[in-house]
Amino acid sequence: MPNTLTRRSLGAATLSGLGLGTQLKPAGAQQGRPIRLVVGFAAGGPTDVIARVLGQEMQALLGQPVVVENRAGANSLIATEAVMRDAPDGHSLLVTTLAHSVNAILLPNARYRPLEDFAPVSLIATLPLIAVTATNAPYAEINAVVEAARARPGSVTYGSAGNGGSAHLSAALLAVMTNTEMTHVPFRGNAPALAEVMSGRLSFMFYPMVGIAEHIQRGQLRGLAVSTAERHPDFPNVPTMVEAGFAGYERYIQGIGLVAPAETPPQLVERLNNAVRTALGKPEINARLRSLGAVVAGSTPQGFREFLVEDLERWRTLITAARITAEGG
Repeated sequence: MPNTLTRRSLGAATLSGLGLGTQLKPAGAQQGRPIRLVVGFAAGGPTDVIARVLGQEMQALLGQPVVVENRAGANSLIATEAVMRDAPDGHSLLVTTLAHSVNAILLPNARYRPLEDFAPVSLIATLPLIAVTATNAPYAEINAVVEAARARPGSVTYGSAGNGGSAHLSAALLAVMTNTEMTHVPFRGNAPALAEVMSGRLSFMFYPMVGIAEHIQRGQLRGLAVSTAERHPDFPNVPTMVEAGFAGYERYIQGIGLVAPAETPPQLVERLNNAVRTALGKPEINARLRSLGAVVAGSTPQGFREFLVEDLERWRTLITAARITAEGG
């Protein structure tokens, strides 16, 4: 890793050499090498699509190429450590998910510090979930799932896209809050897990809100509860977890954001932040992200830092309480 003096010098050089001042440039001819938005997951998923929507708008605002680079592997660990080692010159940004905090807690081979090794740029959005079950399942509400788990510990099963992901942690949170035992069944992706729920072979799961409404409308799934603080407009008849009696549940939500390598000059961070927040403020961008199941939540760099501090603490608390390990739980 470059030493501190070298990293600072590299960052400062870009302020004049690449024209990355504090003001946005009008859209026009692009110049300079691309700004990379590094996504730790394969192309096509919600994080990747959100990055591409945002990147295209940032490119127009900055007058500089912005590209999405997918570096999938180890639940975003490969991408995270790669960006950590990059020069702090504003050209390499990591698109963060809850994995940014969770990997540092769960994985003994993680070689990064989620707060100290990165400069927060902005929160982009949050990705709420909806708890669903098969329409012929014996659960009309989320509390019925809890009662079944209480009556027969371990009999209630829930699916997820993998250990330590949002679906896993959301159900583990429910089990912790109700002092019940539920059985986690991980899959390689949300889609196969959802298929098992629809078939009735799994009791329920928490699922991202992208594309799930059509399954409910077709009668293939029943919505049990949403993780948002208030009822979601796409699911007006589905109660919130708070309404179901789980106060504080809405705090455990996945945030999507942007961070740069540590020691990226504040002027660069501010300029990138301005581009992100300007893009998110456009109605058409807001609507596009909402169609992906996201709730737009742009922030200042300091606001995102505070979010990340709280994020690390809330997931550490849950992972400890639920006795989750890198191997499962």
